[in-house]
Amino acid sequence: MTAIITKRHGNVELIRLAGSVTNPLGPELITELMQALETVEKDSRGLILCGGEKFFSIGFDLPGLLKLDRDGMRDFYSGFNQTLFKLLTLPLPTLCCIAGHAVAGGCILSLGCDFRIAASEKTKIGLNEIVIGVPVPLLADMLLRHIVGNQAATHMMYTGDFITSSEAGTLGLVDETLAREELENRGLEKIQRFATASMPAFARIKANRVQEIADRFERQFPASLEAFLDIWFSPKTRELLFKAAEKF
Repeated sequence: MTAIITKRHGNVELIRLAGSVTNPLGPELITELMQALETVEKDSRGLILCGGEKFFSIGFDLPGLLKLDRDGMRDFYSGFNQTLFKLLTLPLPTLCCIAGHAVAGGCILSLGCDFRIAASEKTKIGLNEIVIGVPVPLLADMLLRHIVGNQAATHMMYTGDFITSSEAGTLGLVDETLAREELENRGLEKIQRFATASMPAFARIKANRVQEIADRFERQFPASLEAFLDIWFSPKTRELLFKAAEKF
């Protein structure tokens, strides 16, 4: 079963996470997403990233990932971060439609887009990594602070609390909230506007915006990767992770 579905809308590509109702992020989905992003970079002038109506994504596929040894988890975690980095640095406009809950890794994927719009219905967004004993990835940490500011980001990551899409709008984490059935049309309308711009000019403006984050990520990711793995495989964290996996 394919983990993502792509659909062309003129010069804009829509990528939909379609692994299951909750769209857990495992090796297959991340590999397919990276391949799709590489195609988008070559062939498109804009990108819409969508998930399901109940869940955009529940985050990491804990039941599957807990079966991996350190080398296997290193491959997955590195691939996830490189996919997020690819999304962040795509030289074209990107937007995430959050129709369902976007938590943990799901929220992180949305941070890689230029814009986020979310359903005004009861949609939860947030980073609960601290609750299950793991750190928020370095790149996600930098992106959240860049988007909502240091104080709000610190509170979100220290507590692990989920917030509503309305609260996310107040923080600037999402740009608009509207009815779920209107999301994708609004997303396409917004991105198609930017897709008519000069792509060399747009790409340079975007590169200027993300350059400092990109440079720090490339310098510090190797050390942060090993630190994450040390924590992931520590006995106390494994206990918390297995407990969390029971809810999947």
